Amino acid sequence: MTTLTTAPLAPLLDRLFEEAAAAPGPAASGLSSDERMRLIGSKTGYIELYGRLKDLWLPVSREAGALLYMLARSSRASVIVEFGTSFGISTLYLAAALRDNGGGRLITSEFEPSKLARARANLTAGGLIDLVEMREGDALQTLSTDLPETIDLLFLDGAKPLYRDILELVEDRLRPGALVVADNADVSPEYLAHVRSPASGYLSTPFAEDIELSMRM
Repeated sequence: MTTLTTAPLAPLLDRLFEEAAAAPGPAASGLSSDERMRLIGSKTGYIELYGRLKDLWLPVSREAGALLYMLARSSRASVIVEFGTSFGISTLYLAAALRDNGGGRLITSEFEPSKLARARANLTAGGLIDLVEMREGDALQTLSTDLPETIDLLFLDGAKPLYRDILELVEDRLRPGALVVADNADVSPEYLAHVRSPASGYLSTPFAEDIELSMRM
């Protein structure tokens, strides 16, 4: 039995995924598909985009959540940093892994205050809030200071054009063997070029359809 498969977390995740499946999709933002793609790929338009998407669910899939849990458990992570909390589904999986690893610290950053409030409520309901430090605001600022000396796992799931910038903020604290998981990494070619370069200091490979899994060498 694990934290992930027992109450209160297991039924909470079931309910959250049901709510996400029933919720409006990105089309409800009022943006056309072309406009969404333009803003998704823009280093200046992400504030507008995520403001328009503030009420929409943008969760990881169950499969991606399970992958995060397994990677954190198998690497015995005790310090995790997450870029992009949203409603906290991925945060729940990562915090569950910390609990089952014996404890630790998860720092997560979210731009939208209303989403952070929902995530805090979900983490409280899941019995995991004590493991999580929630930072509100632009991650370029919130993750630029007061980070642990060593980081075991970094999860990137916020504004895609910022993936490389966020990685560079924490890069010197990633321990050898630390894992970096980037969701929807195909939208960030600059990031992919960096982690896949032989000179970057990473071993990196695409995983599943849109996840890039990298290891700090």
